[in-house]
Amino acid sequence: MSAVAALRRPLGEDLSGFIALLRQLRVPHRVSEESGEQVLWVADEAQAEGVRGLFQRYPQGDGGGTLPAGEQRSSRPGILSQLRASPLTALMLLLTLIVAALTGLGGNHATMHWLTFQDYRIAGQYAYFTPWQDSLQAGQWWRLVTPMLIHFGWLHLAMNGMWYWELGRRIEARQGGLLLFGLTLVFSLLSNLAQFGFGGAGLFGGLSGVLYGLLGYCWIFQLLAPTPAYALPRGVLAMMLIWLLVCLSGAIDLLGFGAIANAAHVGGLLAGCAAGLLGGALARARR
Repeated sequence: MSAVAALRRPLGEDLSGFIALLRQLRVPHRVSEESGEQVLWVADEAQAEGVRGLFQRYPQGDGGGTLPAGEQRSSRPGILSQLRASPLTALMLLLTLIVAALTGLGGNHATMHWLTFQDYRIAGQYAYFTPWQDSLQAGQWWRLVTPMLIHFGWLHLAMNGMWYWELGRRIEARQGGLLLFGLTLVFSLLSNLAQFGFGGAGLFGGLSGVLYGLLGYCWIFQLLAPTPAYALPRGVLAMMLIWLLVCLSGAIDLLGFGAIANAAHVGGLLAGCAAGLLGGALARARR
């Protein structure tokens, strides 16, 4: 599916009010800069027509709260429309679900060992790991990123999936699926390397490192070049950072909920902040 350009406006025109209105109506969209214009993209031509009509009536947004309630209801997309508007985000979550089924949420070692950072085999109650350099020399480069697809339990999968849906859609709507895909791979690589470098051989996985990378990206980008898409509620940012500190304290391990890949979380967050600094600075310079 290719996006449709709903509006093309001069670069100096302030669209923040109208963008806020689209967010209020939960209309999936993104804004790009092309040839000295702001281009507002939506999922399909039907949505584009609706957005154009809405812009004619409310070019500055709905600051007075005059939008009819019936129009608010009709403008909110269903789940299928949201999936079509965020194909890369949806594809990543689908792939994660498929891997969860194939690996039995971490219980099927016969399939899981193909996706872990290091290959391993189970003998009795022990796991014996192959040096990761040997796997790379054998051409198994996918191991550098595929641990992000492995999850250990339904709660682990549900929480990570929910946050990837929330953060991934924002980036895909604002800057496109290609950037989201690149960020996902880079944050997975760096968080996996951080976890292996800090913790050594072991079984680890999940999207958490990537999620902290996406969080850091949106956070720092928004500080440098504010955009409605990356305006995270303060409670969300605070909760994620507090959870990181709780995990680093060791309280989760003491409560018996299993080991936490803290190095992956920290590595992902630092990588995300660095990427957000670069992306935000470039966006600010273009403005």
